[in-house]
Amino acid sequence: MMPDRAMEDTLSEPFDILEISRTGHGIILQPAKKQVIAEISLKILINNDEYASLLCLDQCQEDLAVGFLYSEGVIDSYNDIESISYNERLIAVIIKLRDNVCISRQESLRSVTSGCGRCFTYINPLKQDKYKIIKSNHSYPIGKILDIMSAFIQQSELYKDIGGVHSVLYYSDDFSVLNEDIGRHNCVDKITGILMKKGKLAQIADGIMFISGRVSSEIMTKIIRMGIPVLVSRSTPTAAAVKLAEKYNVTLLGYVRGGSGYIYTCPGRMTV
Repeated sequence: MMPDRAMEDTLSEPFDILEISRTGHGIILQPAKKQVIAEISLKILINNDEYASLLCLDQCQEDLAVGFLYSEGVIDSYNDIESISYNERLIAVIIKLRDNVCISRQESLRSVTSGCGRCFTYINPLKQDKYKIIKSNHSYPIGKILDIMSAFIQQSELYKDIGGVHSVLYYSDDFSVLNEDIGRHNCVDKITGILMKKGKLAQIADGIMFISGRVSSEIMTKIIRMGIPVLVSRSTPTAAAVKLAEKYNVTLLGYVRGGSGYIYTCPGRMTV
């Protein structure tokens, strides 16, 4: 029988290490203890079949599964789920879909790594109808975006205490949520799941997503699927992500840090 563990104990593990330091007398190695971020292999079971396995942080498991299935085009709303539960012994989210929700036969078990595991350059042709051109005409002051990014980068306590995680913030005037994970794509999926459970996915046309790391094409497909009009990264986008942003009318900002940055696509939404 597995022992009960506090949540904070599941997010990191202590290791005996050697700490390196340079002094005027040369290099010194000293024994030390260091907390290291932990990861689990989370299974998603749909109607008793294993659909996917995700390497992720051991938190918000149900939110991650819901957001992942939405991003994949398996579900279109939280109401497509008849029941959902997390089984700690199996390390699995167990989902039963409503009878009218079917999974394509072409979809098979996949293992998604803590990096951007699938790295899709283009949207899956089987799910093309799930992705719409974003039509939001809302305007966004650049100064406000710079201020939010500056505050956002300081909010990840897990990163400050342990390191090894990315963070993503969804921001709107009436609702904001931040999440952390070892994978950027997991953070986005967790936030998607939270928004779906709270019934706010339909009201995100004026929202902004902030991300601490690189914007890959996989991240961009998730943003397009959600309908987020503006994505802001502290790091760089890939060329494929920029092309997708242009095609689907997403305003993409990169290298936003220290009061500066770049607008890669759709600058018409930005105001000074």
